[in-house]
Parts: sequence; structure tokens; C-alpha cells
Amino acid sequence: MDEATIIRYIADTFAGVDVVRPAPGEAPEIAVGDTFFIHDPDRDLEPRQRFPFATLVTKDYGDFDRASNLDRPGVFRLNIGVSKETYRALFGPQPSPPGPSGAVSTGHDFTALDRIMPHPVHAPQSWVCVLNPSEATFEAVRPLLADAYDLAVGRRTRARAAREP
Repeated sequence: MDEATIIRYIADTFAGVDVVRPAPGEAPEIAVGDTFFIHDPDRDLEPRQRFPFATLVTKDYGDFDRASNLDRPGVFRLNIGVSKETYRALFGPQPSPPGPSGAVSTGHDFTALDRIMPHPVHAPQSWVCVLNPSEATFEAVRPLLADAYDLAVGRRTRARAAREP
């Protein structure tokens, strides 16, 4: 699958998703070219509340996130923030935060294509990822995206309820 197909699937499947693709000058330069999927049906979330439930990244992030070697031609990573329960069902307990290498220690090859695995940096927060998923692998990714979306909807619902008198 290519990036455009994945972006279209998420935008068309999940209601109220704001697909954010920062352009030069709109966001920190490091985010330009990446895609962020945010549940914001009314497009009224304050910037600090605009947390994505999934992202599609196309490049390494300096010393912070290099474990996937995304600077290879044509390589991208779909990142998905799933529930703790979903993460544990897939991989067991969340790992400790990244050490000196900048990546979590899970035994996964974070450069491998077409494999669902813990996110190399954000696995402790229950994020998973896949580099260049095939159609078959994307079938397994669909319920993970639904899980992440449901979490985002729940956060939005709770935030609105907290603001109402």
C-alpha cells in the first residue's frame, strides 16, 4: 500500500478526523511532509489538545527517532496509538522508556518492512507501528486504527463533558 491509500482510508473511514499535513511555515520544519490524524469533528480543539491517534511519517527525526531508518527511499511508517490492553495483547507489557540508543528494547528490528511492531520510541505509551504495510498486513492494521480512533473519541467526549456545567 502507498501513503495516499492509507491517508484516504483513515479520512474516509473515521468520522470527524482532521487530516493535518503541515507545509513549510505552518509547523516545525521537522513535521513537514508527515501526516497527523486528529479526531476533531468541529475543528475547534485548542492546539495543546490536538493530539493525533495515528501518524504517517516519512523521515527520521534527528537523534530523537532514527531506529526505523526512514530516510531510505520510499520508506514510511504508520504509527498508531492503541489502548494499553491492545498493546499488551500484541506484545506483552509496555517496555521501559528508550535508553541511550534512542529506541526501546523489545528485540524487534525497527527497520523491518511490513511487520506490526512496537513503536521504537513511543511503545511505553502503547504506540505500535508498521513500515510500508502490504495489503495483507493493512487488514490486521484496520482494527488497530479503530481502537486508536475509539480512544480519541473517548478523550474528546470526556473533555467536552468536563467543560460543560
